[in-house]
Amino acid sequence: MEQLSFGVFDHIERTSGSPNLQALYHERLRLMEEYDRAGIFAFHVAQHHATPLGMAPSPNVFLAAAAEHTKRLHFGPLVYLLPFYQPLRLIEEICMLDHLSGGRLEVGVGRGVSPFELGFHRIPFYDSRNIFHEALEVLHRGLTSERLSFSGKYYHFENVPMELRPLQNPHPDFWYGTLNEETTIYAAKLGMHVVTLGPAAMAAKVVDAYRRTWRPDNPENLNPHVKAPKIGVQRHVLVADSDKEADRLGREAFKVFFHNIQKLWADFGTLTSVFPNDYDLVVEAGAFVVGSPSKVRDELARAAEITKTNYLVQVFSWGNLTADQTLKSFDLFASKVMPDLQKISLAA
Repeated sequence: MEQLSFGVFDHIERTSGSPNLQALYHERLRLMEEYDRAGIFAFHVAQHHATPLGMAPSPNVFLAAAAEHTKRLHFGPLVYLLPFYQPLRLIEEICMLDHLSGGRLEVGVGRGVSPFELGFHRIPFYDSRNIFHEALEVLHRGLTSERLSFSGKYYHFENVPMELRPLQNPHPDFWYGTLNEETTIYAAKLGMHVVTLGPAAMAAKVVDAYRRTWRPDNPENLNPHVKAPKIGVQRHVLVADSDKEADRLGREAFKVFFHNIQKLWADFGTLTSVFPNDYDLVVEAGAFVVGSPSKVRDELARAAEITKTNYLVQVFSWGNLTADQTLKSFDLFASKVMPDLQKISLAA
């Protein structure tokens, strides 16, 4: 039987809830200290560029500070946008951060879904998937070899000494963000942990596809040391003293969140379909879980039951929620929601 575990995801949005960027970073570090104390497994941070959705465009800089503020909490990007990196430099930074954190780094990887963010950095959108695949192979080779040689279309390295080694053996775990069965099957073949989102019925298909595909002895497996991969389902969560109070805060926070997630797309006269501009719809779909502790507990338990996930990933900081509001929401979650959810056992 598998036991349900818990993570936190954060875009680190620029919001009206934080007076300035310095305060935003310190508030997030304060929250991470609380996640650490409460027994959250991992903190996952997004990487975005040129958008108010993400104020940590260099995840490693932020996470280096987080290493000094936490003791047990694992953390990492979800995801590193690999086409944005020079692979040798990223390998070195991963090794450094793994040691600075005492072996708590988790390495999420992806190509980036925003053509505008890629375009600002002169990365061809239609080449980005192939660049990602090459970069991932370079990354894995560099973390597992004493010398790196690779020859591809986008990268070429010859006999480069890998003087820095990760603390974790053979390397930090690889993760992948997925939205559908096709990308889930890809991630499962490579043995990566995954996190998905969306309505419970859709997330359940992702979880099922992963469980049907994953094999520990697959020769393509990038995480052969992982015996029970995490198959995560993400939910935006807001816990308040009453359903009414949570709904009031949630409606206002959603307006700011929607602006942040659509801002860059709207600048170019288009929209992303990831989140519709309808608070009631996303709540009804279960993507946003907002309410009193009992309501949130029941809805998350139902999501876990339907999806068969073994890893619930909460987004506590979103929209214009202040640090104090987020802290109260998490405290209620940790004290009145999580203990009951931890009793859930899932069939492997």
